[in-house]
Amino acid sequence: MKQHVHQIAVHTHGRRLYDVTAQVCDWAAAAGMATGLLTVYIQHTSASLLINENYDSDVVADLERFFKRLVPDGDPLFEHTIEGPDDMPAHVRTALTQTHLSIPLVNGRPALGTWQGVFLYEHRHAPAQRKLLLHLIGE
Repeated sequence: MKQHVHQIAVHTHGRRLYDVTAQVCDWAAAAGMATGLLTVYIQHTSASLLINENYDSDVVADLERFFKRLVPDGDPLFEHTIEGPDDMPAHVRTALTQTHLSIPLVNGRPALGTWQGVFLYEHRHAPAQRKLLLHLIGE
């Protein structure tokens, strides 16, 4: 068994989904393993990770509209508003999504489906630099 670890920095420019599929897949392929397990982990509490459709941009727009309705900014329910009206909603969005993904590595590539992509979901309105930790174990 071999292991590799890598960090990717993603500069976000406000709330939306950022397709990081190419960065993740390119690094995994360059690691030189044939089979294994790739873990993608985001080191933040107000952004998350998703695997979703990467063909039709309406999908990511619809997801954002859904979350905007489900967890609105400025909801009086929330007391934690230290960093503004999108502060606690960002944490709730992260709790409802994922902070890590596990993707099988097959024939040297992450085994994503035909229309699947890996997305960083930024939940804050302000620009940020997000860190993704990639861990690959296999042979």
